[in-house]
Amino acid sequence: MHLTPIKILLVEDDELFRLGLRVRLQQETGLEIMAEAEDGETAIELVNQTPVDVVLLDVGLPGVGGIEACRQIKQQNPHLPILVLTSHSQKSLITRLIEVGAQGYCLKGIAAEKLVLALRSVAAGASWWDETATKEIRSTFASALPQSQMANLLTPANPLTHREQEILSLLAAGKTNQEIALALYITPGTVRVHVHAILHKLEVGDRQTAVIVALQKRLLKSDLIVEE
Repeated sequence: MHLTPIKILLVEDDELFRLGLRVRLQQETGLEIMAEAEDGETAIELVNQTPVDVVLLDVGLPGVGGIEACRQIKQQNPHLPILVLTSHSQKSLITRLIEVGAQGYCLKGIAAEKLVLALRSVAAGASWWDETATKEIRSTFASALPQSQMANLLTPANPLTHREQEILSLLAAGKTNQEIALALYITPGTVRVHVHAILHKLEVGDRQTAVIVALQKRLLKSDLIVEE
């Protein structure tokens, strides 16, 4: 399947860590590092000069800092997703990230595969908060945020039927319609109908994005996915 590359602005002041990130992310099909910055001011300038789909932003930057850089980038580009990298997950940090419009954060010890999934998720319009953050958001903001905003931040009720979840888990394992039909003892035509319903319910245009969004929203357990 041909994918339009997700264009990334990488913002990290630690040169060796930034190099490691660049090398690892560029190994992934469908990801492209368009520009790099080592401080907040440069990041803000680059966003206005370079077309990107997502910003991967270290929170501990020199100069204006990651939080302020995030705030200014979102002011100028409200629809540009920002995924924050941090070494910490304190409640106060999570609060500030939500206030300045970040789509989520990853701890720096995150597995590379999970970081790639997080980047693809925020680029697809989802948010990405790790389990610790989700608990903090629930306890801190449940009474303060409007229900609609809570729905965007936290796991919604699963809109998929049991059969759709079965089919989605097989899609995540890379199975074709024919293989899914054989596994579930249904016709390929029935599989197509279910796939269409899954894409419609998740408001996405293709199978890969459906899997990413479903994982991010906890609609599909990652342990169901079969690694090839």
